[in-house]
Order: sequence, then C-alpha cells, then structure tokens
Amino acid sequence: MNWTALLTSEIEDTYRATEGLMDLVDEDKLDWTPDSEAEWMSTRRLLRHLSDACGWCAANFVHDRWPQIMKGNPEDQPPASIENVAEAKAELAMDKQRALDAIAAAGEEALGSRIIAAPWDPTERPLGQHVLQMIDHLKAHKSQLFYYLKLQGKPVNTFTLYGIAEPPEA
Repeated sequence: MNWTALLTSEIEDTYRATEGLMDLVDEDKLDWTPDSEAEWMSTRRLLRHLSDACGWCAANFVHDRWPQIMKGNPEDQPPASIENVAEAKAELAMDKQRALDAIAAAGEEALGSRIIAAPWDPTERPLGQHVLQMIDHLKAHKSQLFYYLKLQGKPVNTFTLYGIAEPPEA
C-alpha cells in the first residue's frame, strides 16, 4: 500500500469538495443552526471546525503533540470561531497544507509502520490509518455542512457533496 498517494488523493478530493460547499454559505447564515431541541454547532462554528478537523489533527499525530494538546493549553488549541466565509476558506487552505506537510514529514515508512494510539481511543493503529481517520473526520463534518445547506434551501446534490462537476444535460 502506498499511504502517501492514498492520503494525498483523499485530501485533494475532500478539501476541494469542502471548499465548494463553503462557497455556498451565505454570510447572513453564519449563526444559523438546525431547528431542533438537540444542541448543534452554528454554521460559523462548523466552518471553523472544518478548518481544523483534519490537518491540525494529522500534524498532531505525526509530530507526537497530542500529550500537550490534551493538557488543554489555550495556545495549543485552534481558534473557536471565524468572522466570515473568506476567513474560513483561508483557514481551510492552510489546514490542507498542514495535512500535506504532515504526510511529507512522516514519510511513507512511518505512515505504514509507526504504531500509535489516539488519545481518545487506546486501539493502536499505523500512523497512516490515524491520518486517514482524520480525513474521514473532515468528511463527516463536510456532510454536516451539506445538510445545513440543504436545510437552508440551497440547491445541493450528490455532485455538490463530492465536489464533482455536474454532467452537461443531454
């Protein structure tokens, strides 16, 4: 298995689709949450979390920073919010680069052979699998944004969710 190629491909696809969904967010809907008795993130908070759901976490795995992160030092935590969509997109682009840099820093051998556990799960897995799970984490929240947009009446569909251009009409 080539971890570097797999992870890089997944990152490219996932971040592209996430950015496309962010393009559909209206600035006046940043404080919107689904109508529900359950507690939901606001759109603003979700956009912020999309920008640290993958690369920030992957870098913490690669550089073995989870012990100090888990101590809760404020300077080790990402910001809690964003001001606008442009800021969220800029943060997302930086997080994508952070993810790609982490993969490059780890190297192919470590991605496949360095066995570690996440702070929230004692199951030991290869580093590459942990990075892949962080990509899946981003995908889960990307889907959450997709449904937020759908609930707001935006014209989203499967093509939008996956960041694929719609085929021309026949």
